[in-house]
Amino acid sequence: MIIGILKEIKVAENRVCMTPAGVEIMTQHNHQVLVEKNAGLGSGFTDSDYQQAGATIVKTAAKIYAKADMVMHVKEPQPQEYPLIRKDQIIFTYLHLAADEELTRALIAAGSVNIAYETIQKKDRSLPLLTPMSEVAGRMAAQEGASYLQMSEGGRGILLGGVPGVEPGNVVVIGGGVVGINAARIACGLGAKVYLLDNNLDRLRYLSEIMPSNCYTVMSTRPKLRELLKEADLVIGAVLIPGAKAPKIITRDMLKDMKQGAVLVDVAIDQGGCFETSRPTTHTKPTYIVDGVVHYCVANMPGAVAKTSTLALTNATLPYALQIAEKGWKQACVDNEEIRLGVNVVGGKVTFKGVAEAFGLKYTPIETFLK
Repeated sequence: MIIGILKEIKVAENRVCMTPAGVEIMTQHNHQVLVEKNAGLGSGFTDSDYQQAGATIVKTAAKIYAKADMVMHVKEPQPQEYPLIRKDQIIFTYLHLAADEELTRALIAAGSVNIAYETIQKKDRSLPLLTPMSEVAGRMAAQEGASYLQMSEGGRGILLGGVPGVEPGNVVVIGGGVVGINAARIACGLGAKVYLLDNNLDRLRYLSEIMPSNCYTVMSTRPKLRELLKEADLVIGAVLIPGAKAPKIITRDMLKDMKQGAVLVDVAIDQGGCFETSRPTTHTKPTYIVDGVVHYCVANMPGAVAKTSTLALTNATLPYALQIAEKGWKQACVDNEEIRLGVNVVGGKVTFKGVAEAFGLKYTPIETFLK
């Protein structure tokens, strides 16, 4: 199979979807890898590194789309790429379609095979290709939130860990999944008083056992959330429904009860955000203020630590990319339910229920294409 590795073009996105080591493994399995010129520079990999691994350097994205059987990205295709996508071409990347109707309809029109990193799912319901970036984003959420609490950034002027004689800051983390655990751990490590909310009692029991003593696990209810928001200095939204739009956990009405200069970090912004007042921001302009509350809603947080993120992402995606390349997408789906769950749009049909429901589109089970 001919595999195309594209240079990311989303604002301040420095990751690349495959390292030279990943390319070498692909070429060892007799697949041809095309890498767009300078694709790896943001992550510290040169064109020469890729060539030594066996890749062919291609000058433009258009040439890669024209030649590759499977195109790989980190972030979703951007509007200027839509016309380049070919019928039956495999697009393997983070798609987050339930939050992007324009992209969904563009992929339907293209007739391509679109496999989303974020909906590949194991039997235990874990998301193996989302997990490494969730780990990065969760840790960054606490780090960035602490930074924007500084008065120079519009925050309250709170040091999360406090100092002797001064109480630490209060952090509320909504969602006890991968993002939430990592965010809470970093906030605890900074010395903050952390409340970790989830609506699953068994999950809360587990979290209570593994989290530090300054982390308090709490059943997530609307009254309890309102109570905690009044004292919160930093709130991290880490709620995810795989492949579907994130629920709006914090409404604008709730902001009036929060302290001026408190910070909201919405890690679910890729799936539409879990705060009513959230809208996507970029690394170049990461925050805005609504009703005196600082909002940080960067849609590609791990892109700021590209070297770490690229290595972690390739570790996770490469085994799946190799299966698809070796077997073709249909046989890979037949043999591996995890990949089957990753297919969102095929041949103009929406094959992931959460995406269909988000935009009132007809849902077609993927099994229709595998008979």
